[in-house]
Amino acid sequence: MNNKEIYRIWAPYGKKWVDWVRPVPFVSVNEYSRNYNYMNMMVPKVNYLDDSYEGAAIIVDLPGAESVMEGLGLARKGYRPIPIYNGTIEQKDSRATVDNQTVGAALVWGAAQLSQIEIKDDALPVFLLDKNRMNRFKMQISLFDNSWDIYHQDLPSAEYFIENNIKKIIIIGSSVSKDLKKILYGFQKKKIQIYLAKNYDEPKIFRIRKQFQKDI
Repeated sequence: MNNKEIYRIWAPYGKKWVDWVRPVPFVSVNEYSRNYNYMNMMVPKVNYLDDSYEGAAIIVDLPGAESVMEGLGLARKGYRPIPIYNGTIEQKDSRATVDNQTVGAALVWGAAQLSQIEIKDDALPVFLLDKNRMNRFKMQISLFDNSWDIYHQDLPSAEYFIENNIKKIIIIGSSVSKDLKKILYGFQKKKIQIYLAKNYDEPKIFRIRKQFQKDI
C-alpha cells in the first residue's frame, strides 16, 4: 500500500470524525527505517470498558506506538480511531527529541488490521496522541527538535461534541498533558465533563484549574 491508501484506511471518505485525522505521519511512509519493521506490534485486548464509558469520546494519550495499538483495540470494540499525530521524522542518520517513526510504522502496520474491522457510521471517536510529543530536552545542539503540541483546531469544538450528544471525554494516560489542558479547560466551561482513566483504572473526574495557565 502507498501512503494515500494507508491514509484512506484511517480516514475513509464520508465517515464521521475522520476530518480530524492528521495527514503528517502518512507523508513519510516510505522513509521509515526498516528497523521499525521488527517492532513487537500486537493489538491489545480491551477489557476495561464499562458503563462509565457510555456516550463518551476517548482520548488515548500513551507513549509512541502504544497509543496506536490501544486505538486498534478500541476499534475492535466499536470505536472510530482518529490519529491526530502531527510530528515529523528526522533526516537519515540524524537524531531527534521525539521518535515519531515508531508512531508512523505502527500506523502503517495498523492499517492492515484496521481494514479488517467493521466500524459503524455512528461510532464514537477515540483520538490518538503520542505522550512523548512534548519531549523538548536537547542533550546536544545538533539534536533535531521535532516535538509538537496539540492545538484547538486538532480536536472538534465543544459545540460539535455537544451537537453529537457527547458531553463526556475520557483520557486514557498517566496524566493530562499541558497542551490538552489548554483545550479541555474551554470544554469544561461548556459543561463537558473531563475524566482521567489513569493507568486503565476507573475513570475519575478531572477538574482543570484556571490557574494552570500560569504554569505553562
